[in-house]
Amino acid sequence: MIVLGTNSIKDTGFDVTNSVRFEQSDDPYFQKSPTGDGNQRTFTFSVWLKMDLHASGDTHKIFDTGTGTNYFTFYVTEEPKLVVKGRISGSTVFELIPTQVFRDPTAWFHLYIAVDTTQGTASNRGKIYINGSQVTDFGTATYPSQNTDFEIQNASYPFRLGADKNLGDEHYDGYMAEYMFVDGAVQALSDFGEFDEDSPTIWKPKDISAIDVNPANSNGNGFYLDFKDSSNLGNDVGVNAGTDFSENNIAATDQATDTPTNNFCTFNPIANGGENLTFSEGNTTVFNGDNTWRSGFSTFAVNSGKWYFEAKRTGSSANAWVGIVDTSQVDGTGVYKFNNKSRGYGYSASGEKGNGSSESAWGDAYAQNDIVGIAVDFTNSKIYFSKNGTWQNSGNPESGSTGTGSMYDIASGYDYFFATALYSSSAGFAFNFGSPSFAISSGNADADGYGNFEYSVPSGYFSLNTKNLAEYGG
Repeated sequence: MIVLGTNSIKDTGFDVTNSVRFEQSDDPYFQKSPTGDGNQRTFTFSVWLKMDLHASGDTHKIFDTGTGTNYFTFYVTEEPKLVVKGRISGSTVFELIPTQVFRDPTAWFHLYIAVDTTQGTASNRGKIYINGSQVTDFGTATYPSQNTDFEIQNASYPFRLGADKNLGDEHYDGYMAEYMFVDGAVQALSDFGEFDEDSPTIWKPKDISAIDVNPANSNGNGFYLDFKDSSNLGNDVGVNAGTDFSENNIAATDQATDTPTNNFCTFNPIANGGENLTFSEGNTTVFNGDNTWRSGFSTFAVNSGKWYFEAKRTGSSANAWVGIVDTSQVDGTGVYKFNNKSRGYGYSASGEKGNGSSESAWGDAYAQNDIVGIAVDFTNSKIYFSKNGTWQNSGNPESGSTGTGSMYDIASGYDYFFATALYSSSAGFAFNFGSPSFAISSGNADADGYGNFEYSVPSGYFSLNTKNLAEYGG
């Protein structure tokens, strides 16, 4: 079994290579000022999003520009619902709030917004499409008057991507990819994506690099960010593009390979050990918040193949475990150690191995900033752990059925989550399933070229992403 995002793509003719990861607590955003007043009546937005929606009370700004009373913006609320909104002279003249809610933090989705206030029919002046399908069910639907000029592309007010215009606390949290704004035209939806031939409910991206972001009736404010240059993530690569965006509290390590065409495993902020587990960095970093054992679980579950990932101990407390657990033994609370389950297998920071009610000395303790490698061989029902590249118990993950140095013979025929258990507010890990949120000094990919790991991936093992799962996940 494979558990993953609902719009995840097994294969596509076009591959998105990079995204950018926003960590809300860092107050990240991109910004640039328009070169002048552009077309304020007709424009198009297109962006792919994988949102971290676990925290209540959060507003995720995707785009914002203007003043406190006159602006154009779109964002996702705490419910969480999408809002597209425009205000003129202190009054809301355009507002679309679909009834649809966004509950899946594991999936990428495509957002397309087309605005053309020159249209004679009111409902044609603003349209929203999500994953290729037009949104027609709205809780709120206020359309602008014909030929309304929005407070957008005003040279006095910068574009902000991922933050509100006042730089308050409404920063985006999660991933963005393929972010485009076309100034002065409604670019056809079909230019941005298409439905998969074999899976017609799955919307997949197309190559948009040839789209002119500043066609006739524009003023040079269109942009296209592909996030391919880690040293300049605000690089505007659009045809006829203007100046680049400045990066604010965004670093080279925020470039990710988790994309709409290759969705990487992360931790699931919904299936976790209660509200006191804290998830960050695109749900790749997990910390506890109190003196209770709490377990967190991955977004993917597998029962076949061979898989490798890494866990960097980021917390100062040694009350931390990493490993795997049978999905059927995971309950809704997560307030326990996953390795206390009969089909939970873990390695602690103090060097112990644990399964069921048994814990015993096994390998080296690992300290803060040490990196644990985990190799799970479902073909031969073995599990191996390394510390800073050295396999514990003289382990050899490539030994097959011999299982040299395997910690346990794991029970076969079950679906397993990758898991952590933490106790105290100083216990935590940064996980790397192939798209790391922390700096990698060496750089190692699997045999198919996927993933970026600190240490070598054992032969026959693969990083946890949808392309590999489609090929090796059974």
